[in-house]
Amino acid sequence: MDSRLTLEKRIEAEIKSYDGKMGIYLDDFHGTVIAIQADETFETASAIKTLILACLFDEVERKNASLDDLVEYKTEHFEEGSGVLEALKPGAMLRVRDAAVFMIIVSDNIATNILIDYLGLDTINRCIKGLGCKDTVLHNPIHFEKYRRLGTSTPRDYASVFIRLAKGELITPEADRQMLDIFKKQRYNSMITKDFPPYFMDRDNTDDVLISVASKSGSMDGCRNDGGIVFTPYGPYVIVMFHKDFSDAMYYPGHPATVFGARVSRMILDQYLALEGKFYK
Repeated sequence: MDSRLTLEKRIEAEIKSYDGKMGIYLDDFHGTVIAIQADETFETASAIKTLILACLFDEVERKNASLDDLVEYKTEHFEEGSGVLEALKPGAMLRVRDAAVFMIIVSDNIATNILIDYLGLDTINRCIKGLGCKDTVLHNPIHFEKYRRLGTSTPRDYASVFIRLAKGELITPEADRQMLDIFKKQRYNSMITKDFPPYFMDRDNTDDVLISVASKSGSMDGCRNDGGIVFTPYGPYVIVMFHKDFSDAMYYPGHPATVFGARVSRMILDQYLALEGKFYK
């Protein structure tokens, strides 16, 4: 038996009884990549906001945009759902930088629409291709009653963004550092971290083993996604889990996509820690 397939087989066995399809992409930055249905196309839901943030920083680097520009929250930007800006009335002004932070850390839909309007849909899609994501598209702004989809991507494409981000090779080292700071504040990473031991993630309890995550998730009726970088004392690894074709469209903490994704994520963490920074010896 090829021992290098052990973790992959364990993952496949875990998701065999899952009511849905899960695409997975993993990279331990030591030469091991695990890809399961990684080139399958999935609806991104709010995961596409990762690409919008990257395109914003790319446009800033090209001097076509500024994080200090002021943008207006207009009536056409309104969309219910995640975020905090829906508590404000149209006409509010905020900096591009602040809209970007809201878009990621609380997945604010209005902030996302403001940035799509600011950058332009065509510009964002050109940038996505320029970043090497050949199978990723932002189809439209977020208006759930008007459009049935938001974005499409593959686990491989999505993982490639975080892999380059972790290496400081996505935009520039400084831009990548700023983006990582934002992703580390992201509030909705329950699939990746749901089954992580709380002790490992609580800085008040230990100075020994600390784990942090820089990620962006996304959920709609037809998908549940999560992906990003897990930072450990032994180094980082990238994990992406995209889900579709499940029968239960309701949102609740015990949704099978979240449960099975969390199990896979914990399995991967345990392996990485046990081998001190690798998926395989």
